[in-house]
Parts: sequence; structure tokens; C-alpha cells
Amino acid sequence: MDPITQNAPTPPVELGLFEISTNLALSIVLGLVVAMVYRQTHKGLSYSQSFTLTIVFVTVIVAIVMMVIENSIARAFALVGALSIIRFRTVVKDTKDTAFVFLGLAVGMAAGTSNYLLGGLGTAVVGILAIVLHRTNFGALYKSEFILRFRYDKDTDSAAYLAAIQQNARRSNMLHIEPSGDGSSLLLTYDIELMEGQAAEELASALGVLKGISEVTLIASKNDVDY
Repeated sequence: MDPITQNAPTPPVELGLFEISTNLALSIVLGLVVAMVYRQTHKGLSYSQSFTLTIVFVTVIVAIVMMVIENSIARAFALVGALSIIRFRTVVKDTKDTAFVFLGLAVGMAAGTSNYLLGGLGTAVVGILAIVLHRTNFGALYKSEFILRFRYDKDTDSAAYLAAIQQNARRSNMLHIEPSGDGSSLLLTYDIELMEGQAAEELASALGVLKGISEVTLIASKNDVDY
């Protein structure tokens, strides 16, 4: 056998209509599953319907890309060059969102290469893991229950608001002091833990009626809070 013929690359095998349809159908189903898991496990205020739809689109598009490439190195390099001109300017607000994008990529690659078992099991395992971590609130650090903010007039006695905090809170820590522009008042931020059975409304009301106290705000801080 001619050495040149023996070492020649194997030409790509064109996929049939049935296999293409099966790969696309599986990528759509798995992409929807990943998107639904993301929607059910999302926390915070940064949820975006557009991002959820993007997960589905990425999964299907990657499956198509993998079917285009198949085992052709030339096609792979051509696609890398073509896709390198795309620029995504949207900033991912939650780092966990990146994991779901990678999951969509991996699932799309599995569907596009006809690895149905790997794609299905991978989606199931990561999906169940995401739900379990979400239900158990894994990784949460409970530093406090509430962030307390209020504006204090410097001409009034501080003993009144300190007494109100001590009567309602099990503990309190000063986090931040911000003076006003004219220096007549201070914006105070406290990290507090309410006493057993104490309602946040009671502390807010107790501070709100005090002379020289205004702009009372209580922020639940069981998760991530920027103050």
C-alpha cells in the first residue's frame, strides 16, 4: 500500500437525515432541561429571560457546530476562525451563570457527536446537583440577619437609638459611617441579629419615632448583601 494513501486523513462521513434530526431533537430537549434547572435554582435580582433562552440556543448551535466539524480538522480550523470574530459584550452578573453556559456547551457537544447517553446522564447529574445545592442553600454564610441603615442628627443624643437597638437586637456591629455633605448628620450602617421572636417592623418603628432619626431601612442579609 502506498504510504501516502495509508496516512491520508479519513474523509468526513456525511450524517443522514435521521441522525441529524435525532441530534437536534436531543439538543433541544437537553437545552430546555438545563434552562429550566437554571430558572428553578436562580437566586437574586439578576434573572434574565434572555439568558435563559441563550442557554437553549447555545446548546442547539453547538450541536450543529459539532455535526459540521465531525472528524474534519480543516472544518474545525475554519469554524474557529469564523467564530473568533464574534464579540459578546454582555457582562455575566452571576458567576454561577457561567457554569450553565458551559453545561449547555458540553451537552450540545454530546448531542452533536451522537453521544446520547453521555449527554442525558450529564444533564441529569448536573441538574440534580444544582437542585440539591439550591435546596440546601449550600455555601451560604450567615453573617447576620439584617443590615440596619438610618440617618442620625448629630445634635441629638445617641443614647436613645443605641437603647432601641439593644432592646430589639441580640447583637449589633457598626459597619459604616457616612457623614452628610454639610456635616450635620451621619448615615449609620449596622449589622444586627434580632432577638428570638422579635419582628423587624418593631425595631424599625422604635427607631422611626425617635427624635433626630430618619431614613430607617432594614435589609434582609441572609445571602449576599452589598452595603
